Amino acid sequence: MDFIRTVNFIISAVFFICYFYQFLYIPIAIFKKEPPHKIPKKHRFAVLVSARNEEKVIGELIKSINSQTYGRENIRIFVMADNCTDETARTARNLGARVYKRFDLEKIGKGYALEELLNHISEDYPRNYFDGFFVFDADNVLEENYIEEMNKTFSDGFNIITGYRNSKNYGDNWISAGYSLWFLRESRFLNHSRFLSENSCAVSGTGFFFSKEVLEKCGGWPFHLLTEDIEFTVHNITRGEKIGFCKNAVLYDEQPTLFRQSWRQRMRWAKGYLQVFKKYGKELFKGIFREDFSCFDMTMNIMPAVVLSVLCAAINGFAAFAAVLSGGSLLPVVFSLGESIFNMYLTLFTIGAITTATEWKQIHTKTAKKIFYVFTFPLFMFTYIPISVAAIFRKVEWKPIEHKIKISAAELKRSA
Repeated sequence: MDFIRTVNFIISAVFFICYFYQFLYIPIAIFKKEPPHKIPKKHRFAVLVSARNEEKVIGELIKSINSQTYGRENIRIFVMADNCTDETARTARNLGARVYKRFDLEKIGKGYALEELLNHISEDYPRNYFDGFFVFDADNVLEENYIEEMNKTFSDGFNIITGYRNSKNYGDNWISAGYSLWFLRESRFLNHSRFLSENSCAVSGTGFFFSKEVLEKCGGWPFHLLTEDIEFTVHNITRGEKIGFCKNAVLYDEQPTLFRQSWRQRMRWAKGYLQVFKKYGKELFKGIFREDFSCFDMTMNIMPAVVLSVLCAAINGFAAFAAVLSGGSLLPVVFSLGESIFNMYLTLFTIGAITTATEWKQIHTKTAKKIFYVFTFPLFMFTYIPISVAAIFRKVEWKPIEHKIKISAAELKRSA
C-alpha cells in the first residue's frame, strides 16, 4: 500500500501548493495598515431585499436600516416578497419599505428575485436616481454605521464592496459555529487581506454593494446560478473589476443549526461552484495567464478543494475495496487515510484557532463555547467532503431555509 500513501502525499502536496498563499494572507491582515479614506461624498442608495416567508425576521433588518447613522433621506428600502405565503410583505411595508410581490414557481431563486426587483426599480425611478445598491438577506441586521462606512469605501473608488460578515447565533451549536467561524475567517483573513494586498475580494452571499455603473455593465442582474453571489463575483473579476472590502461595515446573519438544513444549503453551494467553474473556467484560466492573481485566487476558491477532496476519497475507497477482494489487510489503507485526516484536522484547527483568537471580541457567545467550537470546526469542514461528492452526481435546486432569530445588533452584543 505504499502506492496509496504516495498518492495521498501527492494530493496533500498539491493542497499545500494551491492554498499556501492563504496562510501568507494571515500576517497581512494582522500587521498591514489600511490606507486612509478620501473625503466621502454623499450618495443616494437603494437597499435590495429578496424575502421568502421571512415575516419573523425582516422587521429587525428594516429597523436596523432605518437606524443608520447615514442620512435616512438618502436610503430607499425595496423588498421583493418572493412566493410568500405569510405576512412578509405587510411587515416590510408597515416599516416603510417599498414592496413588490412575485409569484413564479419555475424561476426559483434569489437571482431571479433580484432581477425582477431591479426591473421594477428601473421602471419606477429615473435612470440615475440611485448611485448604488445594497443587497441583504431578510435575516440580516446591521451595525448602525454600516452604510456610512460602506459609503467611505465607495467614495474611495470601489464599485463593488463587501463587508464584515458576523453571525447572530454563533453559540447555538457546532453547526452554526462552523458557519460563523468560516465567515469570520473569510472576512478577516481572505477579503481583508486581499483588499490590503490590492487584490480583488469576493462577494459572499449577503451584505454587499454595487454601483449603478456596475449594474449597467452587467446589463441588469443576469446571475441565476445556484450561487449567484460567486457568479457575480467571477463575472466582474474576469472583466477587470476590483472588489473592495470594508472591515468596519459589520453585518449579522442567522446560521442553520440543523444538519439537514446545513447539508441542503451547502449542497447548493457546492453545486453552484461547479456551475460557476463550468461557465467561467476558461475566462479564469485566461486571466491567470494574464498574470491576474485575482483570477487564480477565485479559481482556488471555487474548484480545486472539491476536486482534490473527491479524488482523495475515491482513491482510498478504491484501495480499501481492492484490499478486501485480494484478501489483504485494510490496516495500511486505514493508517494512510488516518494520517491524511489528522493532517487536515490540524490545519483546519490552526485556522480556526487563529481566527478565534484575533476575532475574539467579535464572537458573541460564552468563552467556553468559543474555545470548544475551535475543536469542532474541522469536523464541520470535513462534512464538505461527502457533500462535494454528492453535488457532482445529484440534481440540486434552490430551497428556502427558515429563519426565526429576532434580535438587534445591540441586543446581540449585550447577550454574550
